[in-house]
Amino acid sequence: MRAPTEPRRPSPQTPPLRAAPWRITFDTNPDDCNLRCVMCEDHSPYSRTRQTRIQNRSPRRRMPIEIIERVMAECAPQGLREIIPSTMGEPLLYRHMPRIIELCHQYQVKMNLTTNGTFPRLGAQRWAELIVPIGSDVKISWNGADAESQRTVMLGNQFEKNLQNLRTFRQLRDRHAAAHGNYCSITLQMTFMEMNLEQVPQVVKLARAEGVDRVKGHHLWAHFKQIAAQDLRRNRDAIARWNAVARECRRLVARHRLPNGKPLQLENMYEIDPEHSGELHPMATCPFLGQEAWVNHQGRFDPCCAPDMLRRTLGDFGQVAEHGLLPIWRNRQYTDLAENYMRHGVCRKCNMRKLPPQTA
Repeated sequence: MRAPTEPRRPSPQTPPLRAAPWRITFDTNPDDCNLRCVMCEDHSPYSRTRQTRIQNRSPRRRMPIEIIERVMAECAPQGLREIIPSTMGEPLLYRHMPRIIELCHQYQVKMNLTTNGTFPRLGAQRWAELIVPIGSDVKISWNGADAESQRTVMLGNQFEKNLQNLRTFRQLRDRHAAAHGNYCSITLQMTFMEMNLEQVPQVVKLARAEGVDRVKGHHLWAHFKQIAAQDLRRNRDAIARWNAVARECRRLVARHRLPNGKPLQLENMYEIDPEHSGELHPMATCPFLGQEAWVNHQGRFDPCCAPDMLRRTLGDFGQVAEHGLLPIWRNRQYTDLAENYMRHGVCRKCNMRKLPPQTA
């Protein structure tokens, strides 16, 4: 059944729909994490996900490896270039991660990983040995440039240990790239909020000093009323303060380069127009629809990475185990969404839309 839509309005220019996704995200293990970040949909102290699961005696959400095996076999010959293990929960806790790495080698598909930086189970050295040869980018969640700031956002985080993990991973990455050619970039990934706003330029400086390739961030999805005041898009004053920080970060990058001589890349650090009521920018486009796909832990096809309750309002597209991923990708329901997504309020307010490079 299709979700109700809001009145049509012109969409920003979007790329042509691909015949198959170039990247797929698998929600491998959203219930497994060893930190409690305040903004996390499932693991925040304010989230009811864990309590509800226990009350309902529901099993942890963990994807059968057979789903990943089937989808990669189906899509790799059609242009799949990259996969992302779960961005909800800590993917390095997923017990089938070594098998996913084997599949990446088998199909010559890269892995783009988001981790909280603790490198659980195997440690930073061993995970680097496994991931770097097939890695395209490793995003490490990083929300402060010192222990207190980091711990305020990421409850349970050990800053000094994470910093050493970062250095271990980068050193092995550099050695592997020099010897074998594959360069796995490293990104520090932030959630932009009131509580870490002043830390954003400090994280940029830390990234530059540590030889990190990129600092990427997104504005807050305020899942809980307790953090609604953390949203930097909530009023003109908050937007003005964010805009000043975004300008400062761009100045820092313009003045200094990384130790390898390249500029540090910034992503999503552009100014917000205070006249657009929380919308990032009227010309910002969806980078996902018609380009990338998501598969939830049960095998449900999802159109994007919006919080689960929000993305489900965009429609029920079916199960990949029943239909395969490509027939869903090519059916009229999905292509209509990809072409007309700005009819949906959730898309207009989405904090993941991006400006074209010449506009950012």
